[in-house]
Amino acid sequence: MQTAHHFQITDSVTMPYLLYLPDDYTPDTEQVWPFILFLHGSGERGDTPDIIRLHGLPRLIETQPDFPYIVLSPQCPMDTRWPEQIDNVIALLDSALNALRVDHSRVYLTGLSMGGQGSWHLGATYPDRFAALLPICGRIPPVEGFPEKVCALQDVPVWAFHGAKDDRVPAEQAEQMASILHDCGGHVKLTIFPDADHFCWDRVYRDPAVWDWLQAQRR
Repeated sequence: MQTAHHFQITDSVTMPYLLYLPDDYTPDTEQVWPFILFLHGSGERGDTPDIIRLHGLPRLIETQPDFPYIVLSPQCPMDTRWPEQIDNVIALLDSALNALRVDHSRVYLTGLSMGGQGSWHLGATYPDRFAALLPICGRIPPVEGFPEKVCALQDVPVWAFHGAKDDRVPAEQAEQMASILHDCGGHVKLTIFPDADHFCWDRVYRDPAVWDWLQAQRR
């Protein structure tokens, strides 16, 4: 099950998050589990982590209690975006990786909408931290160095997704990121759903081929 927590970053700053542990997870073993960092979209910002369950991977987990990955889902504060929270996210990630029985060769990053943008940014800023990325309908990060900075991911497998009928984040944003990453030697796949709008993430997270691909990626 997913449980809600608050991570104390400083005396005055906390980061809410959801944590999912597989049913067979136990700390008293030599077994380790693959790990996913999930970044939500703009509608789930705030300080009530239970609303993260509304969309994407946390929603899927609610219907699949046997999901075989540890999943960490931080919550972005209201009126900010993921690039502004990168240091806090990394602090929370490090705390989780140190405390849990994680397979450190299989730490993955994914996000949808604002979280797709956050995945591009966080992945390109810390490419050595992740075995693979799944950015979904994310725009180009409005951060100095992008979109060219995506080339930092040239050694990290990336599978990006977007809806061709997306009227919130144009599919050209994903196409540009994937094209630049491809041209600098990256291992990138891009799937554009011809009939999908912005809300295409359930199709991604419910596709067995996506999980087969992710499972095969290791650092």
